[in-house]
Amino acid sequence: MTIVLDQPGAERLDEVTGALRDWQATRGPMQLHPGDLGWFWRFGAEATAAALRTWRRDGRIVALGLLDAPRLLRMTLAPDAFQDEELARRLVADLTDPGRGVLPAGEAAVDAPATALLQDRLAEAGWSTGEPWTPLRRDLAEPVKDPGVRIEVTGPGRVSVRTAVHRAAFGSAIFTDELWHVMAAGPLYGEARCLVAHDGRGEAVAAATVWSAGPGRPGLLEPLGVHPDHRGHGYGTAISVAAAAALRELGSSSALVCTPSANVAAVATYRAAGFEALPEVRDRCR
Repeated sequence: MTIVLDQPGAERLDEVTGALRDWQATRGPMQLHPGDLGWFWRFGAEATAAALRTWRRDGRIVALGLLDAPRLLRMTLAPDAFQDEELARRLVADLTDPGRGVLPAGEAAVDAPATALLQDRLAEAGWSTGEPWTPLRRDLAEPVKDPGVRIEVTGPGRVSVRTAVHRAAFGSAIFTDELWHVMAAGPLYGEARCLVAHDGRGEAVAAATVWSAGPGRPGLLEPLGVHPDHRGHGYGTAISVAAAAALRELGSSSALVCTPSANVAAVATYRAAGFEALPEVRDRCR
């Protein structure tokens, strides 16, 4: 059957997010998560649709990619298509040829599941590997301990607190109150929470957003940051524990997060919060 590359319109986002949700598995490899689309949704439904690429066989979505940046495609495949030779070769052709409308000419990167045959075929086509990332997972079968700090769930009236911590933590002015409201109005935020940790004086010191993929599936921490004026006091661990607790309340089977391996402090923080480091992963780079 012919494999068809497509850019879905905003009217098909429900179908795309539904497929991505169904593909999440507790013991599966780190892969594109509905929360990644939910976080991108802060730019609006039309922008999210424009950043998506789907590959269909007989009308069914078998692979999905999100242009998280103009030269970075984050993608995953249907569980029964990870070792599909025809699909892997078609993906390589579409990712390599700028005329296919997936990636531009020149330098580019693809983030795909480590166990997908696509990894091998990209290597054969001359794609190298990028810097290592460490995925981490925390099982949520058992109750999560109290984080030891006051945690506030962000509502419409407290958005400025959440966005201010993010801007300080990441040194970026991009996440505004307006973008939060756009994100929160999206359909995926119904299974998400924004959390803010406060110190003993009531100051906002750390924040995170967590995304559920539905009961019995892994949830995602994206993003998480600590205000630079309050680092070194355990608030990163506290907000990570609170994030895990929130995902358990949402019915998630586990909590996932991924950070550059070079960020040793971040890896140590998540491990202190009960997350287990999984084998490193790397993008494929052209």
